[in-house]
Amino acid sequence: MIYDPTDPAIIADPYPQLLALQAEEPAHFSPKLKAWVLTRYDDVKRALGAPEMSVDRIQPFYRALPQETQSKVAEIVKYLSLWLVFRDPPEHTRLRRLMAKAFTMKAVVDLRPGVEELVDGLMEDAAGDSDYIATFAMRLPGLVIMDLLGVPREKMDEVKGWSDEMQLFIGSAQNTPNKYERASAGAKAMAGLFRELIEDRRKAPTSDLISAFIAAREADDQMSEEELIAACMLVLFGGHETTTNLLSTGLMKFLNDPAARERLAADPALAASATEECLRLDGPSGSMARLVAEDHDLHGKTLKAGDRVFAMINAANQDPSAFDRPGEFDMTRERNKHLTFGYGPHFCIGAALARLEGEVALQKLCARFPDMSVTGPLVWHETMIMRGLRSMPVSLR
Repeated sequence: MIYDPTDPAIIADPYPQLLALQAEEPAHFSPKLKAWVLTRYDDVKRALGAPEMSVDRIQPFYRALPQETQSKVAEIVKYLSLWLVFRDPPEHTRLRRLMAKAFTMKAVVDLRPGVEELVDGLMEDAAGDSDYIATFAMRLPGLVIMDLLGVPREKMDEVKGWSDEMQLFIGSAQNTPNKYERASAGAKAMAGLFRELIEDRRKAPTSDLISAFIAAREADDQMSEEELIAACMLVLFGGHETTTNLLSTGLMKFLNDPAARERLAADPALAASATEECLRLDGPSGSMARLVAEDHDLHGKTLKAGDRVFAMINAANQDPSAFDRPGEFDMTRERNKHLTFGYGPHFCIGAALARLEGEVALQKLCARFPDMSVTGPLVWHETMIMRGLRSMPVSLR
């Protein structure tokens, strides 16, 4: 078998091939990716947190590019290199500690009333026939994260456009024309917005996350100007794109299962466990990438230092060695130890916020629209890093 994430059939439904690899060739080298593909739960979990793996894949990729190509991606590489998700200890440890001082559980809990209000308003926009992604799934996390950061809501469409351009570099499976130039332009524009907002908050702090990032301090250490900009870009991009995907693939579960939809509508207490099951089964993170830091053997293969590895999260979340009835959607599943938010030092810092939005939105949608159906073709993101829909025509009544 050859795993090819650019195959339209695999983009739409990657699981038949990924689960076949899981059973027959759990450490698969894909010539198309020039990388290892890991699909078993224990292997993926170890790859996400073990010292023989590194998350610093941006700089090695950049250094290997021809000089003329380096100039095209320099702007986006400058900021991605400072993202928490692409930094190894000790830099990762330091930066995560500073960000965690601002991005607290209390800050997330305090957002619930605002999230509920946004969901109620956006459901009215999505009612009837619409593209659910454009009217609801994209707008809710975008507005929530912008409110959290203190970005004016009227910037929504601009910010979404920049984020889409950046995704061409971060996770696209397709060779889109001019994707490097477009991604760098998107990163430059987003960085420019945050540079202005940071300057404003230094003069007049508010209660938003940008002000909290500026104030975050550990002994005599605090984030530099470029680290502040990068942190804001990461929160906006990561908290927006992935949660949009959760809201799209999550709603698909209830579109395809009227009994589950009725049950969740009638019992809001199921919202948390239902969201966890949506995160596990076809969740928003298709894979996470690592570089091999130390030579090691796995399933009879030798992974050498410098090799790229794709830890296939959604495949691991359907491993029968880790989950009973792994392909079944069970929204009362207990001990749901999925790997959707990662594992170890790089466990997603925004997990609580994504869970909150999923719990509120999915339960309210099921309660508000007992009659829902897909009305047109689904268009999936052409990326193996993210797993979600770009277009989802629905009837919500």
